[in-house]
Amino acid sequence: MRSSSTPWHWDGSPAVAHPRRSLRVEHDSPSRLLRCAQRDRCRKCGNPIEWYERSFARPVCLDPQEVPAVKVPAAHRWHVSSGVAHPAGDGRAWCRLAHAHVCPARDAVPEAPALIGLRRVLALNTRRLIDSGAFTPGTSPSRPTAQPDVCRPARPVVQLLYVRYLAAHPVDDIQCVAQTRRRDRCTQMLLRTGETRVGVWTLVPATASQGQLALPSEVMAVYDLTALPYAEQLRWRMQRCSAHAATPSAADLALADWEPFDPMRHHAHIHNRLPNHVRRPRRNHHQHGTGTP
Repeated sequence: MRSSSTPWHWDGSPAVAHPRRSLRVEHDSPSRLLRCAQRDRCRKCGNPIEWYERSFARPVCLDPQEVPAVKVPAAHRWHVSSGVAHPAGDGRAWCRLAHAHVCPARDAVPEAPALIGLRRVLALNTRRLIDSGAFTPGTSPSRPTAQPDVCRPARPVVQLLYVRYLAAHPVDDIQCVAQTRRRDRCTQMLLRTGETRVGVWTLVPATASQGQLALPSEVMAVYDLTALPYAEQLRWRMQRCSAHAATPSAADLALADWEPFDPMRHHAHIHNRLPNHVRRPRRNHHQHGTGTP
């Protein structure tokens, strides 16, 4: 006779309630991330993506769903092993796809019919998000509308630890990636109001690193942090606020948004004047009486 206190499934098997366990990061782990697949949304089309680490390369964003490997060209197949993405097939019947190959906001159209169909599905989802107001295609203006004469890069170039990075957000909007005690992402910003140890904006030649040739007659505004102590620069590189930088045992809920700066690929984000410089309107010499009649 079954006990009334024991829950059962519809097929007669007992439903055992396993105790919930919270994710944690081991002390010897090289990464502070709690999850190998970091959920995000594409900034261009608004569709869900997943970020995975790669060996000796930057993280790659993959499409969340798997597709049959026979319908995908071998050069476009990805597989995930132990939380690391590899650009090749693993012999299984299913594979993953890089979101860049099927993103409907990109001009390049895939050749495989299966990828074209998936791209159409994502395009329809993008249209639904736009119509419902849940997503607005980013225009990435170099200057805000409230102050049209002040240059405020939406994705500034930041130099720290003698390396130049392209940030994903303005300097004062870079958010901490650490996990709080409530198991959500920290809402503090790296650049806090009233903080004394901050970087300085400067104009430098548009090069990616030392030893690389500069673009002809090209300078760019860089937020320089090299004058700060090493621990402070490391805090910026880890993308942690001052409170979580002192607690290395706290896990991360997101990947750092830094992208190695390349003046050729990121030429659209080069600004040739400082953000704190206000462009004054030209004066009319006839109105001020300094010109010749």
